[in-house]
Amino acid sequence: MPENTPSPTGAGPEPLGRRQGMFGVRGTGDTSGYGGLVREVAMPGGTEAPYGGWFDEVATALAEGAADDGIGAPFEKVVVHRGEITFFVRREHLAALARRLRDDARLRFELCSSVSGVHYPEDTGRELHVVYHLLSMTHNRRIRLEVTCPDADPHVPSVVPTYPTADWHEREAFDFFGIVFDGHPALTRIQMPDDWPGHPQRKDYPLGGIPVEYKGGTIPPPDTRRAYN
Repeated sequence: MPENTPSPTGAGPEPLGRRQGMFGVRGTGDTSGYGGLVREVAMPGGTEAPYGGWFDEVATALAEGAADDGIGAPFEKVVVHRGEITFFVRREHLAALARRLRDDARLRFELCSSVSGVHYPEDTGRELHVVYHLLSMTHNRRIRLEVTCPDADPHVPSVVPTYPTADWHEREAFDFFGIVFDGHPALTRIQMPDDWPGHPQRKDYPLGGIPVEYKGGTIPPPDTRRAYN
């Protein structure tokens, strides 16, 4: 957050559930010894305006631009947490808001530096999240967008037409989380083989139990190896 601005106020953390074990995966023969770890999972709550410093300039410009584009209530919530601002946007408005963020002279977020998938199994109806990190080189500012979609309908509009740098990032999120980016020019797996079953970074993906073949040899799955108690 910019210096010398008041701390914003808002809702408290939004609890999602409890995670057990180092990787949040259960019943997979984890032999790491971290199965006893228990951690509460919560999302930061929404923040009330004013957000402080240039955060308010960006929020106002984006909301006014969305209104000009015929988009009402573009944000689900705005979160200021640990000195950073995140706009939770509805997926149907993502493409238009991305263009506005790049092209509006008051915003000029010219670079999308990262697109990441996240899986929250306890966030019912919003299990899959996509996070976009945007940089304004004109104004030397960074913001984050976050979009959610359900497991049952894992579709999010692609931002590649606006931010070509998102190409391989969206492919990685598709590969590891199963998020389908509608309108992507070539949405294929980027690291796993094309016939690989499942999406390995989802929290419901087995930690062990998958045999691996390498150069004609096989490696037994972790849950059939020696356990350390």
